[in-house]
Amino acid sequence: MDLRKWLWSVCATCGLVLCISEHSSSDTTWEVPRFDGWYNSLGHPSRGAVGSHLVRLVPAHYWDGVYKPVQEPLLPNPRRLSSLLAAGPSGLPSARNRTVLSLFFGYHVTFEMFDSRTPGCPPEFMNIRIPRGDPIFDPTDSGDVLLPFQRGPWDKDTGQSPGNPRTQVNLVTAWIDGSSIYGPSGSWSDSLRTFSGGLLASGAEWNMPTRATARSFMWSSADPSTGDSGPQDLYVLGNSWANENMFTAAEGIIWFRYHNYVASKLHVEHPQWSDEKLFQNARKIVVATFQSIAVYEWLPAYVGDRKLPPYPGYQKFVDPGISPEFEVAAVRYGITMAPSGVYMRNRTCHFRDIVNMDGSSSPALRLCNSFWKRESVNVRTGQDVDDLIMGMASQIAEKEDNVIVEDLRDYMYGPLRFTRSDLVAMTIQRGRDFGLQSYTEVRKALNLPPVKSFGEINTELNETNPKLLHDLAELYNGDISTLELFPGGLLESHSGHGSLFTAIILDQFERTRNGDRFWFENKQNGLFTEEEIQVFLNTTFHDVLVAATSAEAADIQKNVFFWKDGDPCGQPAQLNSSALYPCTKATKLYYFEDSKAGYGIFIIVLFLFPVVSFTVACMVAYRRKHRYKKFQRRRRKAGDTKEEPAVGITADEWQGGGKPLHPVSVAVDEKRRLQVCDRSGSVHRCLNLGNQACLDIFLSNNRHHKALMLKVSKEYDLVLFFDDESKRAEFVKLLCLREMDITQEIKVKEMREEELLREATTREQRAQIVETFIRHAFSKVLEIEKCDAGDLRGISPTKAKGVLQCELTASEFADALGLKPDSLFVESMFTLADKDGNGYLSFQEFLDVMVIFMKGTPEEKSMLMFSMHDISGTGFLSKDEFIRMLRSFIEISNGALSKSRAEDGIKAMLQAAGFDDKERISWEDFHFLLRDHDKELQFAQLNVKGMEKQGRKRLSRDQRVSFICPANGNKPDVQEIRRRKKLNVRTPNVYVNPKREQYIRNPIRQKIQHFKRFIENYRRHIVCFIVIYGIVAGVCLERCYYYGLQAESSGITETSIVGIIVSRGSAAGVSFLFPYMLLTVCRNLITLCRETFLNRYIPFDAAIDFHRFMAVTAIILAVVHSLGHIVNIYVFAVSDLNIISCLFPKVFYNNGSELPMRWYFWFFQTVPGMTGVLLLFTFAFMYVFASPFFRRISFRAFWVTHYLYVIVYTLTVIHGSFALLQEPRFYIYLIPPALLFLFDKLISLSRKKLEIPVINVELLPSGVTHLEFKRPQGFEYRSGQWVRIACLMLGTDEYHPFTLTSAPHEETLSLHIRAVGPWTSQLRELYAEENLLELGSFPKLYLDGPFGEGHQEWIDYEVSVLVGGGIGVTPFASILKDLVFKSSIRSRIQCKKVYFIWVTRTQRQFEWVSDIIREVEEVDTLELVEVHAYITQVAEKFDLRTTMLYVCERHFQKVWNRSLFTGLRSVTHFGRPPFVSFFSSLQEVHPTVDKMGVFSCGPPGLTKNVEKACQKMNKRDQAHFIHHYENF
Repeated sequence: MDLRKWLWSVCATCGLVLCISEHSSSDTTWEVPRFDGWYNSLGHPSRGAVGSHLVRLVPAHYWDGVYKPVQEPLLPNPRRLSSLLAAGPSGLPSARNRTVLSLFFGYHVTFEMFDSRTPGCPPEFMNIRIPRGDPIFDPTDSGDVLLPFQRGPWDKDTGQSPGNPRTQVNLVTAWIDGSSIYGPSGSWSDSLRTFSGGLLASGAEWNMPTRATARSFMWSSADPSTGDSGPQDLYVLGNSWANENMFTAAEGIIWFRYHNYVASKLHVEHPQWSDEKLFQNARKIVVATFQSIAVYEWLPAYVGDRKLPPYPGYQKFVDPGISPEFEVAAVRYGITMAPSGVYMRNRTCHFRDIVNMDGSSSPALRLCNSFWKRESVNVRTGQDVDDLIMGMASQIAEKEDNVIVEDLRDYMYGPLRFTRSDLVAMTIQRGRDFGLQSYTEVRKALNLPPVKSFGEINTELNETNPKLLHDLAELYNGDISTLELFPGGLLESHSGHGSLFTAIILDQFERTRNGDRFWFENKQNGLFTEEEIQVFLNTTFHDVLVAATSAEAADIQKNVFFWKDGDPCGQPAQLNSSALYPCTKATKLYYFEDSKAGYGIFIIVLFLFPVVSFTVACMVAYRRKHRYKKFQRRRRKAGDTKEEPAVGITADEWQGGGKPLHPVSVAVDEKRRLQVCDRSGSVHRCLNLGNQACLDIFLSNNRHHKALMLKVSKEYDLVLFFDDESKRAEFVKLLCLREMDITQEIKVKEMREEELLREATTREQRAQIVETFIRHAFSKVLEIEKCDAGDLRGISPTKAKGVLQCELTASEFADALGLKPDSLFVESMFTLADKDGNGYLSFQEFLDVMVIFMKGTPEEKSMLMFSMHDISGTGFLSKDEFIRMLRSFIEISNGALSKSRAEDGIKAMLQAAGFDDKERISWEDFHFLLRDHDKELQFAQLNVKGMEKQGRKRLSRDQRVSFICPANGNKPDVQEIRRRKKLNVRTPNVYVNPKREQYIRNPIRQKIQHFKRFIENYRRHIVCFIVIYGIVAGVCLERCYYYGLQAESSGITETSIVGIIVSRGSAAGVSFLFPYMLLTVCRNLITLCRETFLNRYIPFDAAIDFHRFMAVTAIILAVVHSLGHIVNIYVFAVSDLNIISCLFPKVFYNNGSELPMRWYFWFFQTVPGMTGVLLLFTFAFMYVFASPFFRRISFRAFWVTHYLYVIVYTLTVIHGSFALLQEPRFYIYLIPPALLFLFDKLISLSRKKLEIPVINVELLPSGVTHLEFKRPQGFEYRSGQWVRIACLMLGTDEYHPFTLTSAPHEETLSLHIRAVGPWTSQLRELYAEENLLELGSFPKLYLDGPFGEGHQEWIDYEVSVLVGGGIGVTPFASILKDLVFKSSIRSRIQCKKVYFIWVTRTQRQFEWVSDIIREVEEVDTLELVEVHAYITQVAEKFDLRTTMLYVCERHFQKVWNRSLFTGLRSVTHFGRPPFVSFFSSLQEVHPTVDKMGVFSCGPPGLTKNVEKACQKMNKRDQAHFIHHYENF
């Protein structure tokens, strides 16, 4: 009998193959179905296709009617409901003896028809709260355990309104079309094929599929019992969930084998057929067989012999879409039949023992430990799969009731973060996620009898277990209308499905069959003949198993979905969980646990990028300084004095704690003076030992006896360290020998070295004592509060006594006055003050002098100065003594005058005063000399270092005298009047004391006026600032708003909302700032635009300032962007892969493996990560080297690092183009400014190619090089503009900016370049005479420019004030020459008057400026230019010494009509210019001028003072001062 069955199976299969092969011998005449289900329905191509909507039987039921699920407390807790509903004893057999094979074949059918378990995007969580004290999930009674649950996939176009509620989608085809065998797409199918003989690819064994690798379509959740994860070693099949457990995998392997079995038969019959033809014909046969078995064999067995109506033919209007009621509830009924374990047997009915994880054995495979197995010792080979199939065919399933085994209820697999779950609770929660209607509503919709109470659900159950229904009713508050579909349908079961689930299942399969155009019974599709259809209808799953396994026909029962008495190999016993290996407990995994240290270290490294850059910058700066010093040493002349060897005893002077020792040599000369010299031989310190009554010598008696301290009265102590004790003894002996003939006591005392250093008074401590001494003296004179005069508390009594008994040495007195110790002025004044002649000034002696200088009348002050030089006290000065006195005053200018010029000045004063013939000069004569300067003398005081701010009763210099010209009642000099009349020039009406009453107003009105003027001054800046930063804020906020509220499809709102919003918002700002920052350095375009109407609206002068602002803002946003990504990467590293795949669908495919990428993947294995790290590294170098300090030290390094902008923009484009989160947008911002920048660069490059010949070179004093070179053809510029030059002869192509000093009308161009750095110094050396002789000609230059700046707008103001400091006078040289030229040709210009303020340390520092000003004075017949020179290397204007310089200067001007110091007709001042006084006088001199232009160029301190003065003047209602400045 068994043999006949086996023969019948073989004959049936062979007949089917022959029929198909005969029909297919000709060309294919049938339509090949698509793998993705599209175009099955020609009228509705997407019906039943991958991604199609689920088709509801009943309208959705959401809490808000749109998408929010109904949850607790409106519905019971799913876990509590599961524990009540599905708990019970296991081990009861199926009432109809259904086999386990029937159960898992049903699983395979469901996998064929639907898949909505993949988490949706964006991730939405409906985690299930575990009741406190749950014995499985919360054994510690914590009450905070959550079962992870994510909502399923849905169509993003739904869930928008109550009329369009959320609709879930099916990720496989709804047809029974073999998608679980061949995959739901063409690419999936191709990955399964060998493309040879129509076969599917085999693995290690011919009858086993291949194993997955790293990249696979297979879903690969983690094994909850071992923790294994990833797709490796899973079977590659058409059903992505096939490896969920070993039993569903075995089902998939059977159909894999059956396809290859059919394909091999076809290949034998038709060897000429191509692989594609063989594959498609085999596929057609396999799918038809599967359709027949699923619908006509398995379905009746599953629903209790209920069959579908006869096939009516293809019905094109039927929608086969899967209903959520079927997917989430009805078909899930099968889990009640799942056993705790599954038998394995061979053909001889031997049931195998199973090897457990610990090596023990069990009678069956435990279900809970069989999920997602990669490697199993029990199911490894093809024969093992056969044994498993035969075991399932012999094993009877669990009873069809509401009880579900603990393997699914308590130990269902979960994510790695929580490895176990509850399938019943998850099913209930899935129903809520899908918005299923209640149990009663679905029954009503399907026209089933209504159920009005919980007892009516299952009357038999109500009789056997009424407590269950009662407790269930309590959970639902006794409201049957709220009972959910799955719990209600499950409770209906009585030896099989209840009426509700049966109706849903039959409805689904009927629609699936009737709506399928490729159904095997449809004779209109041309797939099969009537005979072939009958063969399929007669084929059973038994036939398939016989063909696909090693089992013979007699080894398994004919109807494999039931086991009846008499069938082969009955099970040993109905399995119970107690006989099986226990389920492994749930474990938790924290993904970031082993990444904390590495991630933290890497973040620290990122923050160290600026530190590394700073270190490199310091090294470069040190190297540049070192090379520059070497260069300067090479430039020294051969005749320079060489260092002389040290004379005397060598030692090291101790200068105080924490300071290095100073190498010195000490010797005592014949005048009993101790000379302390440095190693070069220059005297460092000189101590007069002859004036000392006693010498105290302290020697150290520890630490090798090297230290010595010499205490000198009224001096700071001399502490020396000798090389050894012998040298120290030699020095002590030298002191004693020098003093042998002197009645002088020498005390030598020994102490510990630490005590010696502690008792020593250092130079700094002595300076503090002197400062306190001077402060107390001033407190007596100026009535300064004692708290400001210094505090003697906190120092030792010995040192406090030293302060009170302090006497100043001559050098300390000179230092306090800011003069040299050998100055004639100091020598004379010190001699006058030192009444006792002991060589020191006591407190009272110092006080007597200061009282006269600080509070004396002009007569007393002049008398004191006269007495300083009246050494004999006769009341008269000889002519030589008088000349000596005047020379002492002129010396104060620190060498500002040459010896001949000083003699001329003295001669002029004597001549002006009529003292030419006098041999003796009295005090009255001297005071007569000062008659015109009473006011200056009245306010003159003696400035002492450190006391500048203590004179509270000193008048503000703004209130003393007018700035522009002397303010006294005397008439101008007659010669001056004649000269002005001859030139017909009106003397300006300059007021001594400007009327200030009209400016007095309350502080609020002053602030309002100041604010108005500020707005008027900077309105263009403010508008541009608002526009730029408004755009930045706009793009940032737009991205923040988008990702925070609108970008739900990307899953951001549920995951890394803070990090993503911060990073994307800041990235948008950076994307705008970096490109448009380029416009601020388009110098050529800025120069062109400056000449257009745009200059009225855009502050082109502030282009570099805006560049800095934008750069700083960009780097801040870049850092914020990086910090946001640091947060993001942490979130990504602790989030499941399904979350990450939603965020980055183009990068990650959600295959269920869960484990996220480690943090280093994001930094080093993604393009944005690598480019981001490189950008931060590049920024660190660019920004550090662009800082003012390093830019000044090493312009070359700044130049080179700033050229990294090419790398920055390239990396930024690449960084954004990878499009992890959004499509690239950076190029949108980049293209317009990049094109303009490129155009600007092309203009510069076209000029840089031209070599400009140098016509003349002049090496001027003060390190200034004057270059005169040929003016290129078509080179047009305005005075005040600048160029960039390069000289390849210097070995570098770097360009440096310099202002043109030539005027636009001149035929050549000229520059004045000061050698203050390596490049400018090398340039000066290159044009030195010896190098030019060697080269034979002047080295040529490369020119780029001209470029505009604010100084060129001097012509737009009726009155312009030019302020130049140091080399900053260069732009004004061009302006002054241009102004005079325009006036000489009577050019119509708006500017009528220019005031030029030249600030310089000495008049010899930039003598070439004097030459230019002298030229201007000679040509300036209309007196358009008024020049004021300020020499700052002297004390301020109202210091007594500077007052005498004024006296000398004015007398010289009266006689020679030029300055004693500069040789110009312009007025020379001493000290720093008082800009407020000057601007105040200008308002009075030019009362009709509304706006005055102020243009300053120089060091930042100068321009800042000018800016403050302008702001102060703009608080008033008169002329408005508009300031333009440039710093060098």
